[in-house]
Amino acid sequence: MNFKEKNILVVGGSSGIGLTLVKLLHEQNANIYVVSRSASEEWPEGVQFLKADVTGNLDAVEMFLPQKLHGLVYSVGSINLKPFTRLTAEDFLNDFQLNVLGAACMIQQSIKSIKNAAGSSIVLISTVAARIGLPYHASIAAAKGAVEGMALSLAAELATQQIRVNVVAPSLTDTPLAQSLLSTPEKREASAKRHPLGKIGQPEDISQLIAFLLSEESSWMTGQVIGIDGGLGKLKTS
Repeated sequence: MNFKEKNILVVGGSSGIGLTLVKLLHEQNANIYVVSRSASEEWPEGVQFLKADVTGNLDAVEMFLPQKLHGLVYSVGSINLKPFTRLTAEDFLNDFQLNVLGAACMIQQSIKSIKNAAGSSIVLISTVAARIGLPYHASIAAAKGAVEGMALSLAAELATQQIRVNVVAPSLTDTPLAQSLLSTPEKREASAKRHPLGKIGQPEDISQLIAFLLSEESSWMTGQVIGIDGGLGKLKTS
């Protein structure tokens, strides 16, 4: 993969999957634009940064972006795990706003630059919990299920303009967002054992797939939800 002269926007690129993606795209010669609430000292030189909260005013995004945008990745999410009876309406609304409305608003602000590129790729992030039943995931599974539905509709709407829209659906990945779930050796071991491959996903696993979906190598792929979950979403090994 080579992203020379390609402009890529990573929303939420200051940590976790987004940060590893920024580093990978930089290695592949991309021009990288990041929108997030904070900057990262680990960013390579040349990253263009706009400080913004995806749940707030995003009017500055359109002016921040280049005339042509060849890829957009919405790498913003939440892990809000509670028993269903403890979930409040606010929990559901917050997860929906961050995961669904934030993505929708960011795409709307970027769509002019995306269309100008005459062939771009949008990648959204879901979760394995949107496809299989996992306890305590009702709010986040509902929000990510909406992300998948929005992505499929958008893929159909934009296909005639050669704009592709795909989704990656990871299982639990070793990122700062999942820190509380992987905070002890016992928790890490239990999580690894839940996956048929017997290990926890790494941010690089996910960012490699995202980079492929951004690249010309995946130019005949759109409207897909791709599981990258150590086999959890499809396999039963015991």
